[in-house]
Amino acid sequence: MFSKQQLYKLIVPLIIEQIFAVTVGMADVIMVARVGEAAVSGVALVDTLNILLINIFSALATGGAVVAAQYLGQKDEKNASKSAGQLLLSAGAIAIVITLISLVGNKIILRQIYGSIDANVMQDASLYFYFTALSFPFLAIYNSGAALFRAMGNSKISMMVSLIMNIINVVGNAIMIFGFHAGVEGVAIPTLISRVVAAVTIIALLHNKELPIHIKHLLHIGFHWIMIKRILRIGIPNSLENSMFQVGKILVQGLIASYGTAAISANAISNNIASIGNIPGAAIGLSMITVVGQCVGANDYHQAKQYTIKLMRLSYIIMFFLNVLIIFLAKPMIGLYGLSELTSSTALQIVIYHSIACVIFWPASFTLPSALRASNDVKYTMVTAIASMWLCRIGLSYVFGSLLGFGVVGVWFAMFTDWIFRGISFTWRFFSGKWKQHGFGY
Repeated sequence: MFSKQQLYKLIVPLIIEQIFAVTVGMADVIMVARVGEAAVSGVALVDTLNILLINIFSALATGGAVVAAQYLGQKDEKNASKSAGQLLLSAGAIAIVITLISLVGNKIILRQIYGSIDANVMQDASLYFYFTALSFPFLAIYNSGAALFRAMGNSKISMMVSLIMNIINVVGNAIMIFGFHAGVEGVAIPTLISRVVAAVTIIALLHNKELPIHIKHLLHIGFHWIMIKRILRIGIPNSLENSMFQVGKILVQGLIASYGTAAISANAISNNIASIGNIPGAAIGLSMITVVGQCVGANDYHQAKQYTIKLMRLSYIIMFFLNVLIIFLAKPMIGLYGLSELTSSTALQIVIYHSIACVIFWPASFTLPSALRASNDVKYTMVTAIASMWLCRIGLSYVFGSLLGFGVVGVWFAMFTDWIFRGISFTWRFFSGKWKQHGFGY
């Protein structure tokens, strides 16, 4: 169903898009670091919470993309376009509700999660949370639209819109922070503007009637509950999985916050740099939604399995070379943030450990389950991920970090055990063939 050239056309733009997102995230943190470690900590705390909220409608985008890709595999472009409209409508509505809750509960939410943190950190976190919450509906629309283009096998469009969004973001940050000497708002306001532009652009592009998936009049679509139910059957388990994953990260972040500002900053910097090593696996995972989804729609499970193995092999090869490079460049990269010696040395230690574990365990833990989701095997991935999160990442964080006294480094070792558990479980599921039992008419 897919030639080698088609796979490369799908995967390469996705990798570039992921690079944009990660490098702009790094630029954000580097620039806000000039404001002070309190600002870095405030942004880091809110970003962990934001990811939890964003993942709710990102999971819906995945659900919609799977349904649309399966319809395309059946050569049913009418229902593929119908599912696209329902995805945009439902994701936008849910994001608006999340925005309202975030705006009204701003400081209450932050205090309930993070407890007694420094007043300066709380002030910066509250301001950053306010502006980023305003951007949620626009980000939901962009994520949904980008997922639909990927379902069509056209990842170049999502890459170009992502490029525009990230350029606006990083240029805006530079102007606000270095030109107007703004604080945390200098990072937050450009983020809001860039997401508005991305949402408007992706909607305009989806109006092209020549596309296999397109929308006509978004405001006149109306809710079609049967189609929404089909999207939610994939989106809700995926959302619960992602949400529990982020809840775990927030609980762990609260534990890290008890270790002090230096630990929070080291964790933030490590996350920033370590995310580079995950880029190929994340991009190939997104491509599996399209490839496996269309194979399942065509009821061709032999090709679905063969493409999954092929893409997993590619993921391991690229991630090996990338993470070896990160190990060699880790020290100068951390030096860009201009933080204290204690923070920098801790971050260096974490980044090296992460790169080693990333090569061995990450693809099986996070890339492979995308193939399972694309075949509608979402309940298994959800239960496995949630169980692994609570048993390994959360439980062992307290053991390694506090009881054994390893601090923030111990928290990362707990995360690696989570990867091992997930990877073994998903690999067994894939080779058992049980993921083939769900079919398109689930």
